[in-house]
Amino acid sequence: MIAASINSALGRAGLLLMLASSVFGALAVLFGIRNQDRKLLKQGPLYAFLAFGGIVLAVVMMQRALITRDFSMAYVQQVGSADTPLLYNIAAMWSALEGSVLLWSLILAGFTAAVAWRFRDRTDDVLVGWALIVMFVVTAYFAMLSFGPADPFAAGAPGITSGPGPNPLLQNHILVLFHPPILYLGYVGFTVPFAFAIAALVTGRLGEGWLLETRRWALFSWAFLTIGILLGGWWSYEVLGWSGVWAWDPVENASLLPWLTGTAYIHSVLVQERRGMLRVWNLSLLVATFALTILGTFLTRSGVINSVHAFGDGPIGTWLLAFFGLIMVVSLGLIAWRGDRLRSPGAIDSPLSREGAFLANNVLFAVFAFVVLLGTVFPLLVEAVQDRQTVVGSPYFDRLSMPIGLSLLFLMGVAPVLPWRKASTELLRDRLFWPSWMGAGALAVAVFVGADGWAPLVAFGLAGFAGGAALRQLALATRRQGWRGLLGRANGGMVVHIGVILVAVALASSNSFTHSATLTLEQGEVTEWGGHTFELVSVDEQINDNGSKSVLAANVVLDGGSTYRPSNTTYLNMGAEVGTPSVRTGLTEDIYLTLDPGSAAGDLSATIRVFVKPMILWLWIGGLTMAIGTLLAAFPGKRRRIAIDPVSAPIPTGDPDGESIARDATVAVEDAEMEVSK
Repeated sequence: MIAASINSALGRAGLLLMLASSVFGALAVLFGIRNQDRKLLKQGPLYAFLAFGGIVLAVVMMQRALITRDFSMAYVQQVGSADTPLLYNIAAMWSALEGSVLLWSLILAGFTAAVAWRFRDRTDDVLVGWALIVMFVVTAYFAMLSFGPADPFAAGAPGITSGPGPNPLLQNHILVLFHPPILYLGYVGFTVPFAFAIAALVTGRLGEGWLLETRRWALFSWAFLTIGILLGGWWSYEVLGWSGVWAWDPVENASLLPWLTGTAYIHSVLVQERRGMLRVWNLSLLVATFALTILGTFLTRSGVINSVHAFGDGPIGTWLLAFFGLIMVVSLGLIAWRGDRLRSPGAIDSPLSREGAFLANNVLFAVFAFVVLLGTVFPLLVEAVQDRQTVVGSPYFDRLSMPIGLSLLFLMGVAPVLPWRKASTELLRDRLFWPSWMGAGALAVAVFVGADGWAPLVAFGLAGFAGGAALRQLALATRRQGWRGLLGRANGGMVVHIGVILVAVALASSNSFTHSATLTLEQGEVTEWGGHTFELVSVDEQINDNGSKSVLAANVVLDGGSTYRPSNTTYLNMGAEVGTPSVRTGLTEDIYLTLDPGSAAGDLSATIRVFVKPMILWLWIGGLTMAIGTLLAAFPGKRRRIAIDPVSAPIPTGDPDGESIARDATVAVEDAEMEVSK
């Protein structure tokens, strides 16, 4: 019991240190700015490091409690078990509500400390100061949640010496160690650009300078969110036994919403940096992205939705909803307050321009986000207003998202070849020649391999068109600069586009051309179906050493080669049964096997469900390509912007908005670049 009291006491002490450091850090920086006290301002990073140290202490104590099975704590009683393997015991920290908030707080405090360290030499910059204040406030809020209504260190009932362990679905695949933390890195990372956006509104420094401070933070946060979503799809594919990667589940949608608005922001911010336009729009996108992460947290942790991904009914739903409302009111109020100073100095000269394409891109992403948000919250609104339950299923999302997705693929092909300001028809005809031929070639190949239906054919044709445009840009860049030409945001973005195209083709193929069957296999007999052969060797059962888990598996020889073992795992302590598929992965298709319930060890027959899934591997390859492209985009290429460019120009003294930057010279540079790119 002494060790137990140490875990709980030190854990709560760490949370208290995080909460106090965040509050005092915000106050120190605030009073430092108001009184122009450089000594107080320099204390900001110290408080950020103390807050991070406090949450690290809390997390270490929670992990120690889980590993040592400290059942004096209520949280360990809920998710801990002496029978759970070490790796899944570590991951148990984020398998329930209180621990997931603890993980969120750890990552948030880490980002706050990272921002404080990155700008430690600019503590007297009021923009950095206000950004730190915002991050301290958000950190204090989540520390308050962990210290109060979502306390992971609360004492449990006396006399408990064992627990059920994590949800069975969270202890039968290694991805549970990576999917939630990486997804949270994406969620929480958008706090940084949001904080700088609020700081720009408060200080009135509404030029393009604050965008530069947050470009990589936004880019890497978007990358983590992208990888986290794809890992979630992989987990769903490998664990849930339904052979799919995306089901429009409300919690899946909650992660997609900030990804959509974050993607729109990453595109439209280029227009503001380059032309000084879309200022209100970009601020609104950042606010929406951060607010949607909080809304998604509310949906997941309030108990208002039923989902395999969601936590149960928790005590923090009202707190999160109130915080979401506060974010929206304060942010929109600041934008309205600064409305006159947010007027853009530039305007779109022609729809046939890169900024015109980016604007169309943003409209589509906004519509997409609205469609997903409406389908996700509509059942909640109906239940709240009419006290009846309704369901918005996949047909709604599929029907409305398909034309949006196809339109985005078309823009991915057109936007990279458009110059800034205005394009001539001759220029477009020249630059779209090879992409158009690649689109036609992709369409011909799709028809040749048996694709039918207008939607898949259009998707394959547009994917070839967009891929041709991206490859054209990369070929020009490498021809001029060698492999160094792949560095930089524009060319790295083309690599990301190729990854997105691979993901789109893989999803279109698997959704349109998957076929399945239920087969009853007899031992020793070969069954043919779908061009493949299946032979049941045996049905066996294995019980682990401590008797907590039983695995019933069918040994199936596929196409006369390797043996695959679809299985059903029974967690004996909980009486829960979880199916585990067995998958043969190939470049062109996956063979996905699941074992139907009802079999027993020693049976001479077994019923299996077989899915043939085309091109699933390319979904994961596309995700890896997107990650590589993000890394390339984060680092500058060989070409550097000159000092008159509004992206890199310093803000002149007495001109907080940077409006006196030489726009005419910028136009000349853009025109020269357009001529070079021809």
